[in-house]
Amino acid sequence: MFEKIVSLLNDIIWSPALVALLVGAGLYFSFKTRFVQVRRFGLMVRSLFSAAEKSPDGQQHGISSFEAFCVALSGRVGTGNIVGVATAIALGGPGAIFWMWIIAFFGASTAFVESTLAQKYKFHHATGFRGGPASYIEHGLKQRGLAVVFSVLILVGYGTFLPTVQSNGMAGALANSFQLSPLVSGLGLAFLLALVIIGGVKSIARVAAIITPFMAFGYILITLIVIAQHLDAVPGVFRSILQNAFGIHPLAGGILGSTIMMGVKRGIFSNEAGQGGGAIVSAAAAVSHPAKQGLAQAFSVYVDTLLICTSTALMILCSGTYNILDTKTGEVLVAGAPQLGDNYVGYTQAAVDSVLTGFGGTFVSIALVFFVFTTVMAYYFYGESSIMQMYAKHPEKKKHEQICIWVFRFSLLAMVIFGAQHETNVIWQLGDVGVGLTAWINVGVLLLLCPQAIKALREYESSLPKKNKS
Repeated sequence: MFEKIVSLLNDIIWSPALVALLVGAGLYFSFKTRFVQVRRFGLMVRSLFSAAEKSPDGQQHGISSFEAFCVALSGRVGTGNIVGVATAIALGGPGAIFWMWIIAFFGASTAFVESTLAQKYKFHHATGFRGGPASYIEHGLKQRGLAVVFSVLILVGYGTFLPTVQSNGMAGALANSFQLSPLVSGLGLAFLLALVIIGGVKSIARVAAIITPFMAFGYILITLIVIAQHLDAVPGVFRSILQNAFGIHPLAGGILGSTIMMGVKRGIFSNEAGQGGGAIVSAAAAVSHPAKQGLAQAFSVYVDTLLICTSTALMILCSGTYNILDTKTGEVLVAGAPQLGDNYVGYTQAAVDSVLTGFGGTFVSIALVFFVFTTVMAYYFYGESSIMQMYAKHPEKKKHEQICIWVFRFSLLAMVIFGAQHETNVIWQLGDVGVGLTAWINVGVLLLLCPQAIKALREYESSLPKKNKS
């Protein structure tokens, strides 16, 4: 019964209408910003290293742009980059990767708009700057009720659904490699998270700034080693991705709908553009202009999908260690790893093993521990900020705010343990439900408030030295 309810919710929320909304909004924002994600690529990179601005009292009340980038990237780089990519290939074929690229390209403009608005409407809290979609909904649209609804959805989605996806992927990998009990994996992750999240936003930012670059570069290095050993297969892989993306291949024609849907869903799950999570982190940054943080967050979408997800995809496809499954019957249409079934993380592990024999399982498992740890850490930040948003106008209820934060902490940690022990397909559907709920509201709001982000971009560009102007 539980599985049927989750499946029904997933079908309703992730109707073709949401796919059209996400892609259409990204396309609209791209044209309105004159494709800022291409035109200002150099500025996007440079904006990462802007020092945190200090207030007139000489104090730094927010985190730096780079720390915000790392926290946001830690929320984006997780099981979606390892397990999610393998899932997309298994259920949508190689062509799903093309649609992940498309959603990332247009999603970068969406990330720019939401992060710029988050900076524009951030508020000061005792712990630093806070804000995000709920803040620009309340103060930009003047819709307090909808802002509260969105905050609750963030708490439910990021505090209940999405942590289960992350811990489940990690537990599966650790069970494959070390025969570690899912309960032990869940308890271990919960313990590590508790040590960090109790320290608050600056503790989270410091840990993310150290771990996130290290884990991303380390993972990409291994994938490049594997791809280099299968270099002769790379042209054929790209040809397969393009043919399958448009149903040109006979097999792909029968699963074209699944190809597009899986590419978009896994792409959005991974890069979070339009969901609002990246905007919540962006609000915490102390920068000199809202558009500067928008550019930094647009770049994080590229790093997540075009770099890390693509590395995983090429590694799996070049080594041939994957299955393509019929989404209705579960039948294997193309067999690459016949004994793995729906153990999607096993495809990535087998790809590494194809070159570094005996190392694949260990490496992917360790990578997932880092990825999942930092991702759920970011999820906690999203939820904590949402609670602070709901109490922003009620400083006299500080005690109530703290109680809610502690309840959220225990809830998130409990769901990490729960997710580690439950079946993969149901867990992924729960994650999709969480992503879809926030995306529906946030993207609609972004379309209404987009002119303010465009105005901020024009102001920022007009302040740039002539050599940086387009």
